[in-house]
Formats: sequence, C-alpha cells, structure tokens
Amino acid sequence: MITQRAPFPIVTKAIKLFGDWLKQRRELHELMEYDEEFGTLEPVARELNVAPTDLDSLVRQGPQGANELPSMLAALDIDEATLRRAEPALLRDMERVCSFCAHKRRCDQELAAHTTAVNYVEYCENADTIDALRLTN
Repeated sequence: MITQRAPFPIVTKAIKLFGDWLKQRRELHELMEYDEEFGTLEPVARELNVAPTDLDSLVRQGPQGANELPSMLAALDIDEATLRRAEPALLRDMERVCSFCAHKRRCDQELAAHTTAVNYVEYCENADTIDALRLTN
C-alpha cells in the first residue's frame, strides 16, 4: 500500500500562512473603508457587542485570535455547540477575551500536555466564566 504525503509541507504551510495574512489585510482594509465611508465603527461594534477600539484590535488579531477556546472548552467538558445555542453573547465575549489573551503560549502548552483542566485557573482570563459554566453542568 502506498501512502500519500503532501508534497512540500513547508511550502504548503507557507502558502497557507500567506493566505491567512492576506485575508486579514483585506479585512483590515474593509474595516478602514467602512470607517472612512460612515465616519464611525460604532454600529458594527455595537452589533458585535464590543467597543470600537476593541473591534479594530480584534480584526488585527485575525480569525485565529480565539483558536484556543474550542479546545479549552472541550478539555473542560463544556459543549461549545450547546453554549453557542444557549448563550451566544456569552460565547462571543469569551472569544473576545481569548483573542486579547497574553497567555496563548501557555494555553497551547497546557492543551498539548492535557493539563488544562488542572491549571487553567492560573492563566486563563476566562477562568471565572468557565468555572461558572462548569458549576451549571
């Protein structure tokens, strides 16, 4: 049996990273165009329940800004889909907090080591919310 490997995995990863960066640049450009056209980002920010300054920062973080949150929730036996249906605003707020987190490296390490459930309270800025969610489960 012949197993197929992706040719040139480093090149493939570089192309994906460049594509992600390009997408983020387009989103920033669209945000700036909207701001120039309408003079304010407040309606968009209000719709997303964030401050206008946070909106700019969130777009700069890119779509991967809260990548750790689904894994964190799964590691702590919190069903993201159920949370999304029951408390969409709460989940969006958790994503916002996760996007601004300064402890991403530690979070990634804990997730990889499967020690999240033991140590998340030490570094996760969503720890209080997670604790409250875990009490309701």
